Amino acid sequence: MNFKPLTLVLLGSLLAGTALLAQETATPRRQAQVERRADRQQKRIAQGAASGQLTPKETQHLEKRENKLNKDIAKAESDGKITRKEQAKLNREENRDSRKIYRKKHNARTQPQ
Repeated sequence: MNFKPLTLVLLGSLLAGTALLAQETATPRRQAQVERRADRQQKRIAQGAASGQLTPKETQHLEKRENKLNKDIAKAESDGKITRKEQAKLNREENRDSRKIYRKKHNARTQPQ
């Protein structure tokens, strides 16, 4: 009797079950990481507006981007978990927003006194 196919099926199902279990436990960490980063970016915008590094128009533009990010996070969390694909999309969006925040805070424009 040949047990090789049966062994392969059992091994495959074991690996698939382990992968699903690992994915379920990683989801809250993904959620926390995405939300923590969004909070830090929001604080960077608020600090730039308070210090005068950001003009009102720049602040408004960055806030609009942050609102879009928050909507995208809510949409990703709507089914109760953030998948790897959703996290990658959110990370790209957060990276883009972070670069925008840096550039706007470090340009020559300042808030009128």
